[in-house]
Amino acid sequence: MGCGVGLSFATTHLNFTLFNDFRNISNVKNHIFSKKRFGIQCSSIPDLSVVTETFGDVAPLTGGAFDFWKATTSLSPCPLPAPKKITLLRHGLSSWNAEGRVQGSSDLSVLTDTGAKQAERCRQALTKIHFDQCFSSPITRAKSTAEILWQGRKEPLVFLDSLKEAHLFFLEGMKNAPTLQISVETLLNHFQYLEAEDAKKIYPTEYKKWREDPVNFHVNGVYPIKKLWGTAAETWTEILSTPGESFLVVTHKSMLRALVCTALGLGPERFRAFDVNNGGICVFNFNQRGESMLHSLNMTAHMYGDHNYLY
Repeated sequence: MGCGVGLSFATTHLNFTLFNDFRNISNVKNHIFSKKRFGIQCSSIPDLSVVTETFGDVAPLTGGAFDFWKATTSLSPCPLPAPKKITLLRHGLSSWNAEGRVQGSSDLSVLTDTGAKQAERCRQALTKIHFDQCFSSPITRAKSTAEILWQGRKEPLVFLDSLKEAHLFFLEGMKNAPTLQISVETLLNHFQYLEAEDAKKIYPTEYKKWREDPVNFHVNGVYPIKKLWGTAAETWTEILSTPGESFLVVTHKSMLRALVCTALGLGPERFRAFDVNNGGICVFNFNQRGESMLHSLNMTAHMYGDHNYLY
């Protein structure tokens, strides 16, 4: 598909066959080219333009891509009736997040007061976004986050076991690192874990494998991260097959990593390629072929001030 570049303003529309032609003219100091909006027009689709914000003293900001055909592998076994937008959100700060414990699929970690405030910030930031449905992990820390996020929405929450965090066996509940200061309250509340306070000390080989080579971490032949990738692919299929065009998904960091990577065609060896904060938001666009394009990764502006997203 050939594309020409056009400069658009009140009464004039100039077309250039090659981008170099536009670049050469744009370098000329001419008042008609300063501080104007311009668009990139595709010759095969004349009515479709990708418009930038400004040109001149301020560097232009490129507009959104109009399509992403075959950019990724389809995650849907059949064509979708309409494009879809999926918003992924990690739960708010939990008690074991705050204590530096490995959580996994354990349901003993709960949403903290700080985590609830984070969830409320997320809710406020997303008030202008329409969602047809909200899917959530049933694990308490995610469920509590979803319940705060979904206040005032009509449709009931949908809890999916497939959105649960990876099961990490004996590491769950253990400290990721030695604690320098432990309060009396913490000791009393978590007495059952005192003998295994530091996973690195109790299971040095297994813990090292989990931290440095998570895709090959396994217990009795079970590889949690490899298994998570298969679950993520199945979860995408279930969500994309649901009627509607905009969905909110509340889950956990490892599962969220798996969802992002499977959508982009990345394998489990990329498990630690990126991070997502508590309350971090990721957004995907899906075309009708079920192919995805990452719109936003780990948005957290709403955590630092009043911010309403529009996408």
